Amino acid sequence: MHLFRKAEPALFHAHPGAGRGDAAAFGRSEAGGPEVSAFTLDNGLDVVVVPDLRAPVVTHMIWYRNGSADDPLGQSGIAHFLEHLMFKGTEAHPVGEFSKAVSGLGGQENAFTSYDYTAYFQRVARDHLGTMMAFEADRMTGLVLDDAVVAPERDVVLEERRMRVETDPSAQLSEAMAASLFVHHPYGIPIIGWMHEIEGLNRGHALDYYKRFYTPENATLVVAGDVTPDGVRRLAEETYGRVTPQGARPVRVRPREPDPRAMRRVAVADPKVEQPTLQRLYLTPSCITARDGGCHALEVLAELLGGGATSYLYRKLVLEQGIAVNAGAWYMGSAIDDTRFSVYAVPAEGVSLEALEEALDAVLRRAAAEALGAEAIERAKTRLVAETVYASDSQTSLARIFGSALSIGESIEEVRRWPSDIEAVTREHLAAAAERYLTPARSVTGYLIKSRESEGTAAA
Repeated sequence: MHLFRKAEPALFHAHPGAGRGDAAAFGRSEAGGPEVSAFTLDNGLDVVVVPDLRAPVVTHMIWYRNGSADDPLGQSGIAHFLEHLMFKGTEAHPVGEFSKAVSGLGGQENAFTSYDYTAYFQRVARDHLGTMMAFEADRMTGLVLDDAVVAPERDVVLEERRMRVETDPSAQLSEAMAASLFVHHPYGIPIIGWMHEIEGLNRGHALDYYKRFYTPENATLVVAGDVTPDGVRRLAEETYGRVTPQGARPVRVRPREPDPRAMRRVAVADPKVEQPTLQRLYLTPSCITARDGGCHALEVLAELLGGGATSYLYRKLVLEQGIAVNAGAWYMGSAIDDTRFSVYAVPAEGVSLEALEEALDAVLRRAAAEALGAEAIERAKTRLVAETVYASDSQTSLARIFGSALSIGESIEEVRRWPSDIEAVTREHLAAAAERYLTPARSVTGYLIKSRESEGTAAA
């Protein structure tokens, strides 16, 4: 994943409380990024070192190549649930000890689950990097669970879903649209899981999933900060290097989403809705399924159509026609399988969603002729590449860029090459992407509307 690319949705939580081969150096990116090194331990753990010498601080991240799209059938939410349970302690370090150590060292920690990966990270002074590695290596295989901690944590996840989804009409629409767009692929299942399946998750499910995915050969360690490759290698071998591998990386088995044939529509009506909204999703390739570079065209196209107040949709619908108060587009290119491209608009007062949709469709039909001027394309590219530079100024962002990219199957070289790939996108690439992918048959259109109290909530 690149921070300048629309990231996968993820559930973040502020939780309480001898190498195989030489390190490979990849040099600085065209955007002025750091010199990145990578190597693999004997047990299969991939290690990436991203130097950032501006302060004596390090960001330590361990990424596992599993996410909610790898949840077994009928156990939606198990990847996210296990992320919660990973903070419940090991035989060597009882519950709360790891978090207390991070806090006591003046550090920060967090974890998150997405469709394609799960990650845990700490940010501490560089002298404490070895301590973080020791704790994290221990819980890679040493997790201790019993029903006394599993059941209460399941209740925490259920309450999280109630707060985030059951009381939020916008979140309900997002779930309904994803389920309609992905009729066969698990990207249509919410990361947190469906309520009735979360209720059935238990200790056995968690341990089975843990034993399958939490192994060194299925993980990537990313260390960004005031470190050297040799220093990171030494610490990693002393800690993670002692973890016994299972022998082979687990295979991800996912169904392929069939080519869509029918336009779909969904609506959520609720008295809590304060602002009606029109949203649309299109099924498109990701950076992994479009190895021909099509994802770069979609990235630039999203920026052209809806990347802020100077974008085509905003200019047409908000500034010129006055039919909307906001409009935009985004592309979630960082994914293993086919993904989503979105356009959206918020109507001006007195404008119906039906009228807004008609205007949006008319503007999109003219996009190839009106939006793809040479100057506009260059501005979009410049903005995207500039975001690379801005992201590189954050140590944590640097770690996330490389960790997420490697977790979905991209290479360090692809991340390094991204700016030049964006610069290589032509008007012809953009027109072809719009014509091929932004079609009604590939779309789901969603309405978020306010209803009277007596009507309750409706979804169609």
